[in-house]
Amino acid sequence: MLNPSQLPVPSGVYAIGAQPESDESLLRQVRSKQAKIAVVGMGHVGLPTALGLASQGWHVLGADSCLPLVSLLQTGKAPFYEPGLDDLLLEHIGRRFFPVDNLNEAIREATIIFLCVGTPQKSSGEADLSQVETAARTIAQNLNGYKLIVEKSTVPAITAHWIDRTIRRFARNAYQGTGPVEFDVASNPEFLQEGVALRNITQPERVVCGVDSERARAILLEIYRPLGCPLLMTGLSTAEVIKHAANSFLSMKISFINMVADLCDAIGADVTKVAEGIGMDPRIGSRFLEAGIGFGGYCFPKDLRAFIFLAEEYGVDFSLLKQVEAINERRAELFVKKVRNALWVLQDKTIAVLGLAFKAGTDDTRESPSLRIVNMLLEEGAALRLHDPKAMPLLSKVLTPIEGRLTYSDSPYEAVAGAQALLILTDWPDYANLDWQKIRSAMDLPVIVDGRNLLNPEIMRRAGFEYVSIGRPRVGAR
Repeated sequence: MLNPSQLPVPSGVYAIGAQPESDESLLRQVRSKQAKIAVVGMGHVGLPTALGLASQGWHVLGADSCLPLVSLLQTGKAPFYEPGLDDLLLEHIGRRFFPVDNLNEAIREATIIFLCVGTPQKSSGEADLSQVETAARTIAQNLNGYKLIVEKSTVPAITAHWIDRTIRRFARNAYQGTGPVEFDVASNPEFLQEGVALRNITQPERVVCGVDSERARAILLEIYRPLGCPLLMTGLSTAEVIKHAANSFLSMKISFINMVADLCDAIGADVTKVAEGIGMDPRIGSRFLEAGIGFGGYCFPKDLRAFIFLAEEYGVDFSLLKQVEAINERRAELFVKKVRNALWVLQDKTIAVLGLAFKAGTDDTRESPSLRIVNMLLEEGAALRLHDPKAMPLLSKVLTPIEGRLTYSDSPYEAVAGAQALLILTDWPDYANLDWQKIRSAMDLPVIVDGRNLLNPEIMRRAGFEYVSIGRPRVGAR
């Protein structure tokens, strides 16, 4: 691992051949939105980013090398669920948003390029940056004028320096003795939350931009100033660290309240009131203090491990974050223990599972604690009936139904018929408003184990349920 001091600091300009048009001319194009934007990668970050930019009046090329994905987008259909995404796609497709599978042409046509490619995790916890490097090499081979390359994927510190270095290396090889080529690299980490991603883009709480040139700074100011939110300009590596530090801190808050919930379970306290009390302190705040089965999704677990890996590479002690991860990993096991304590033997028990996505508002099941719990229950011989309002179509292709052991239900009421327990694993609002008398009469045993503290214990007691939740006193029959 190279120290940042061993990498050449980008000058903000790398020129091959003659001088390009003036910076003032470039900025006029940006101000008038005549400059085109390419967003490379049409996943959970890239597609909302592209449509958000289109809604602000930009001409956006949505580039992805996956032809079936691009073909789907060209029909006006989004490849995943995000509230408002389908409507925004239909509004801008063919007008301001143009999905393309030819990355070379998209790069040549655009002036500003947002990199939103995947950075999956290796077994070591290190981020796999091969897609980022491939994108950088493709950009280098298609430089036909000034480009601002904006790194938006979540990446470890000094990745922007490597992007700059890679482009300069390959551009030098590709354009020896030919026309003018200039570019800047910037870091603009995303802070999207699945379920509210479009709001995060159009009404962000803050925007962070890492730049090493005045030109890149000026362009990003033109893009983001109209949003009217706080805008922080930093160096490249600082912006990259901000993203990992933010997600790791939020992960720490979740693991902290889950640790406190375990103590509340042991002594009969109520973790929701504890969270309310400490959250009233403005230094702490109430967000991300919801006890439950742990955090999941594509961002928090991956970013936490990548941050730990980066610290270890540079000899920095991140044992605090290792414990954050360890607490989160134990949540599924502790929840299954609650189910076991409620039912005793799980073998041959029929259990309704409500909620498979890692959080409400998305169909994303990546690193979902729900799936860890489902697999543990299957290993203990339980028969499961699964329901989720959005995640089932995608999940059923991965988690194959097993006759008599694992089935997908069209509704919560179908899932609970004849069940000995109902588990709530995702906090979908719909689940809070079910007909509980109907649920009670359909179940063999009126047992609910709520992994998200979604329901009111007193209402469940009056409805005749034995109700178990996280860090709150148990109610109902014992």
